[in-house]
Amino acid sequence: MTLHLKVSDHTRGIIGRSDFARMRPDAFLINTSRAALVDQDALVSALTSGKIAGAAVDVYDEEPLPPGHPLLTAPHTVLTPHLGYVVEQGYDLYFTQVVEDIRAFLDGSPIRILNQ
Repeated sequence: MTLHLKVSDHTRGIIGRSDFARMRPDAFLINTSRAALVDQDALVSALTSGKIAGAAVDVYDEEPLPPGHPLLTAPHTVLTPHLGYVVEQGYDLYFTQVVEDIRAFLDGSPIRILNQ
């Protein structure tokens, strides 16, 4: 299961203990969206009890995860900082455009104006 949702009153905690209990034991949870979508205690419990096969997560209730956080030692996890969206081409484009934006602003001809 992979999550691609915004956090709202309707989606906060959308994945909890009962959801993990209904998942197959070969299921994986992938959350690169928002931490508040998943009950992290329930996720740790599902991982340590073998209710699910594993998880890949790059969003957390507390970032960075503090030393000793149970997710850090949960089995079958891939944990990354909130950088799941990063690709080299994205940074190339971003930094090129930032330099262009600054140069144009300093020249008195701003480009890519967001709010007029």
